[in-house]
Amino acid sequence: MAKVVEFIKESYEEMTSKVTWPTWGELQNSAILVLVASLIIALVIFAMDKGSTFVLDTFYKSLSN
Repeated sequence: MAKVVEFIKESYEEMTSKVTWPTWGELQNSAILVLVASLIIALVIFAMDKGSTFVLDTFYKSLSN
C-alpha cells in the first residue's frame, strides 16, 4: 500500500511542477487544427464512398443489361 501512496504523490508532483501545460491560445489553435484535419479526412472518405458506389452501381447495371 505504501508503494501506491508514493506513486500517487509522485504523480501529483510531476503533474503540478514538471509538466508544461499549453496556454489557452495554444490549446485553441490545436483544437482548430484537429477540427480542420478531421473535416478534410471526412470529406475524403465521403468522396471515396460516393465514387466507389458510383463505380459499383455502374458495373452492376452493365451486367444486368
